[in-house]
Amino acid sequence: MVLKVGSRGHIPAFMVMEVMRAAAEREQQGDAVFHLEVGQPGTPAPKGVIAAAHKALDTDRIGYTTALGIPDLRAAIAGHYQDFYGISVPASQVVVTTGSSCGFILSFLSAFDPGDRVALAQPGYPCYRHILNALGIDPVMLPAGPKERFQPTPALIEKALEEGPLDGLIVASPSNPTGTMLDRQAMQDLLTCCRDNGIRVVSDEIYHGISYGMEPVTAAQLDPSAIVVNSFSKYFCMTGWRLGWLIVPPDLLRAVESLAQNLFISPPTLSQLAAVAAFDCQEELQANIERYAENRRLLLQELPKAGFTDLAPSDGAFYIYADVSDRTDDSVEFCARILKETGVAITPGLDFDAVRGNRTVRFSFAGTRQEVSAAAEALIAWSKG
Repeated sequence: MVLKVGSRGHIPAFMVMEVMRAAAEREQQGDAVFHLEVGQPGTPAPKGVIAAAHKALDTDRIGYTTALGIPDLRAAIAGHYQDFYGISVPASQVVVTTGSSCGFILSFLSAFDPGDRVALAQPGYPCYRHILNALGIDPVMLPAGPKERFQPTPALIEKALEEGPLDGLIVASPSNPTGTMLDRQAMQDLLTCCRDNGIRVVSDEIYHGISYGMEPVTAAQLDPSAIVVNSFSKYFCMTGWRLGWLIVPPDLLRAVESLAQNLFISPPTLSQLAAVAAFDCQEELQANIERYAENRRLLLQELPKAGFTDLAPSDGAFYIYADVSDRTDDSVEFCARILKETGVAITPGLDFDAVRGNRTVRFSFAGTRQEVSAAAEALIAWSKG
């Protein structure tokens, strides 16, 4: 008898993880690798967070917490919105999650049903559409290009509505992979368009705090019906701690809580206890932003010398997205060749755009200055043959 295998897992691999694996294999062979493929800060969690974790290990039994998170952390996150954005967010609407990945699952399950249609910009973070597909929700791709600064726009929404109703929109500002951002007016116009058409917005804000001259705008300022997703991974340098949060509108709060109780029990307790201290580590965190800014400046200066001249605006996050259509129409093979011949690991655009990504690549400048500089030198030397 042949046993059934479920279809929900039949989704593409997360390609950047495949690149990481190939890079790790090269390192195991003793060859140098310069990591520009993964969006992971090159620094550990802030010292105050690590100290708080040590204290918790010594004094707390590290048991389950409530599904929505410990009160101290929910209050600290609410305080962050007052300090960072100047807005009041009730702690009761803050939900602590096991990373933003868990936040997306809870958001999609609570707001949408199987068969619903949720729009998102292409290029965009691949796990959005992979999670939607696994949950039986239909992703509707909005082909955003340089004209739209790779962001969803009311015009793209209106065009998608011609093909059928939309139940949701995912927006990310700053965006992965392009680093582009929406200013306040553009965000307001987008949210107004969605509200007028009965479209629930899920705003991915995990790169807030990492920007270069442009202020981030949270959807929580402009639309009380939007779901806001954020994380301790990027700005707070806590990727492996697997901790994020949601700002949940009141009409979805009970559903999110019930789903969290049944699917995840609670977020990691040690990470929660430690993360309360993260908001008191601004000096250290701002030093990281200065390093990203210097890495960004370096790559924007050096990549054209290596033949990468068509670059998306990098307003925030720690990515540069490059059109390489003048050099290849197979970004997977192109990135594999660069890794083999230079040791520089970068991500093929097919991870982010299934239609046009064969002609694009993404560079991450989240690592150390030394690694980014060495990678740039290797790419320039390689381009000269």
